[in-house]
Amino acid sequence: MPKKDEQIQNAVLRIKVKAYDPKLIDNSVKQIIEAIRRQGGEVVGPTPLPTEFKKYTVNRSTFVHKKSREQFELRVHKRLIDILNPEQKVIESLTDLNLPSGVDVEIKMS
Repeated sequence: MPKKDEQIQNAVLRIKVKAYDPKLIDNSVKQIIEAIRRQGGEVVGPTPLPTEFKKYTVNRSTFVHKKSREQFELRVHKRLIDILNPEQKVIESLTDLNLPSGVDVEIKMS
């Protein structure tokens, strides 16, 4: 059975970042990585995950012209960042970050 110190040494903090705008997500990921490296954290990534496409088809007319339709697409860009052996000051620096609106951040400890 591993000791508590060994579990902490093997810990990985996984950050999943989502956004609709690819430039916005790239700038946010750079900001996150810089904050981690300033505190002396070890970073793996950012790993780009597959872009999620949501397609919506809508009738152009309300009553007639059934064959006339419009299609809309929503793209969700994703990035994955792993922090190896995170320390308390690294986690605190992540909570103090001021990221722009439209960027969703999920943090999981494994």
